[in-house]
Amino acid sequence: MTSTWNELAVYQPKVLKLLANSIQKNRLAHAYLFEGSKGTGKKDISLLLAKRYFCQNPSGYEPCHICRNCRRIDTGNHPDVHIVQPDGLSIKKSQIQALQEEFSKAGVESNKKLYIIEHADRMTVNAANSLLKFLEEPSSSTIAILITEQVHRIINTILSRCQTLSFQPIPPSAIREELEKHEVPSRIAHLVSYLTNDVEQALEISRDDWFAEARAIVIKLYEVLWDRKGQAPLMIHTQWMPHFNDKEKQDIGLDLLLYIYKDLLSVQIGNDKQVVFQDLLQQLKQHSLQITQRNLLKKITLVLDAKRKLHANTNPQLLMEQLVLTLQEG
Repeated sequence: MTSTWNELAVYQPKVLKLLANSIQKNRLAHAYLFEGSKGTGKKDISLLLAKRYFCQNPSGYEPCHICRNCRRIDTGNHPDVHIVQPDGLSIKKSQIQALQEEFSKAGVESNKKLYIIEHADRMTVNAANSLLKFLEEPSSSTIAILITEQVHRIINTILSRCQTLSFQPIPPSAIREELEKHEVPSRIAHLVSYLTNDVEQALEISRDDWFAEARAIVIKLYEVLWDRKGQAPLMIHTQWMPHFNDKEKQDIGLDLLLYIYKDLLSVQIGNDKQVVFQDLLQQLKQHSLQITQRNLLKKITLVLDAKRKLHANTNPQLLMEQLVLTLQEG
């Protein structure tokens, strides 16, 4: 089941307000382009708009969610709602032609039709040209919704025929609240909310035992670097590398370490509410008194530099060994 208007308005208030105004004034556009990063609610809001468009018992701008049309859209079985997804790596001309053929027929139950094209940036040139002809001759009762994470790859002639709505990254506070609704421990929810703005991905990460252990290893490395410096290279060999055993995981590990040092900086400038590792707050307050801001900024720069080198195909173990040696110098 898709979310309600109020639930999604927490994530995308500007988008939902604009659509609500258009619905209330009966001025929905014939073509929309929903653009924004992954996990920002583009597909959910597309389906919500579809439900409102076909709902038999709407209340203002909100669909009822329980009528036959709403339930069929929830299950993907409404005959006049069509979703096009990439066939393999791209959306092909034949897929757009099949859509056009379908829309040339009378609506199954009314004259209304709505189609959603996911990853619209993956249309081949021929597919995009076919769609362009479709958009140039809009039916008053047809709504097109194009979804993309790569708006710069949409050709200008399509952009000019769509009303573009930009979806903003979901704030960490909203993700944290959603995770806590799913009984994710507060310390994990708080941290994960800063790692991704995709609620589904956040839930996946927070339920992964690997991540809980990763968090513990990063905290231990930080503590070793603080007061048992000689043990850091051994820890990299015995605990860090076995756990962070590919580049994607290494990157997450470095992000977590970076957040601890940034938390120290937040504490130093009196911004405790911005601290990501809230359960370490008292320890961080003690440490913040023992390090200069200049030294702390140097450590943050070192971790950022390690992240850059990681993506430049540097050997991960040598990279981490070098990083801890330089971090423990200060």
